[in-house]
Amino acid sequence: MVGELKYEISQNAYIKLVLHALKHKTTAVNGVLLGRANTQNENVVEIIDSVPLFHSNLALLPPLEIALIMVEEHYASQGLGIVGYFHANERFDDAELGIVAKNIGDHICRYFPQSAILLLDNKKLEALPKGKDQSPIMQLYIRDASKNWRLAGPDGGSRVVIKEPAANVVLLDYISSEKWQDIVDFDDHLDDIKKDWLNPELFK
Repeated sequence: MVGELKYEISQNAYIKLVLHALKHKTTAVNGVLLGRANTQNENVVEIIDSVPLFHSNLALLPPLEIALIMVEEHYASQGLGIVGYFHANERFDDAELGIVAKNIGDHICRYFPQSAILLLDNKKLEALPKGKDQSPIMQLYIRDASKNWRLAGPDGGSRVVIKEPAANVVLLDYISSEKWQDIVDFDDHLDDIKKDWLNPELFK
């Protein structure tokens, strides 16, 4: 593969993941990224949507496997697949990528080798109202040649971009209106199947 991989995330996919983390501030949460490799440029991975997965027992395999199968089946008809993983740590001051996140990332890599892990950056999230930063409030992790997950270097911020430049402004608006209360994840769906993990009404 020529050149370094870059990841372009849509505004809705990005906001959904952050709102999910805000709804469950005292627990770790995770989700998957849906997209495809760019047809014009193989070094760009387009993240078009996201699905919030769990806010409890993230390491339990059976629910995770059920969720991944259902997500893959739904998005296959749109020509999209799972291209990465999102994780937010339980503790605000924890900026490390843990073993659960790495293991799920490894699993996704088997099917999409260019996949990435996005880890919520709590410090950037806290600073969001004070600044005019247009970059995602997430850290990018990629697998190196030894198949170890590592934080993308100093230019990591430039390797993951939001497709719509005003996404953080929209996100702040949603945070101030407590839009995070409306987010439904797979955990919620397993508790009550009437709750839709696709969140079709979220941005209406």
